[in-house]
Amino acid sequence: ALRVGAGLVTVASLPEHLLPVTSTRPELMFRALRDVCDVADAMANADVIAVGPGLGQDAWAARMLGAVFEHRRPGQRIVADADALNLIASEDSRMRLDDWVLTPHPGEAARLLGTNVADVQHDRLATLRELCTQRGGVIVLKGAGTLIGAQGQVPRLCDHGNPGMSAPGMGDVLTGAVAGFLGQSEKSFEAAAAAVYTHAVAGDHCARLGLRGLLALEVAQELRVVLAQMP
Repeated sequence: ALRVGAGLVTVASLPEHLLPVTSTRPELMFRALRDVCDVADAMANADVIAVGPGLGQDAWAARMLGAVFEHRRPGQRIVADADALNLIASEDSRMRLDDWVLTPHPGEAARLLGTNVADVQHDRLATLRELCTQRGGVIVLKGAGTLIGAQGQVPRLCDHGNPGMSAPGMGDVLTGAVAGFLGQSEKSFEAAAAAVYTHAVAGDHCARLGLRGLLALEVAQELRVVLAQMP
């Protein structure tokens, strides 16, 4: 999120994560989450909330996610990924919002729709349409040829990216990029598409040195370079 130009990023997590976060990334602010009562304070001044990466799927995680939706104020947008998507799929098959951004990979998309990965991959465009209908908001269906969709919008296909970007943490970098772009634009669909494109091109830049061993952090660092080269 910082690498794409977010002005201030705060990590909200368990108190014991304070030192691991702030000692390695002094650019980040930190808010301790001990229970649901801390969530509202952590969200109070945020324009965008990214939730899911590293959250877990236990009872504490479910309470935290529920508090995010309960305490968000009007106009405050949410990017949901990873464990947040799995919790949404398991907790509420009917949950639908018009102003969130969901970034599922094929497995998460299958769980959100109550189907299987083979069906998702058989017709990714149909899957995208169904996710937009059932879940609302902007959907980023990750994978080879990432698709971005929203009801009333012509879907977009990203033709950048490479197999090296299947490395762990790569989706988390995209989540941060989407959140960062959302914080700079009122147009969620365009912001999500811009984030996907920038993330994919950054991955292609890194892949010039080879696909094997490509790390998510390297792609995050390259986001700033890609943006600087854009007109």
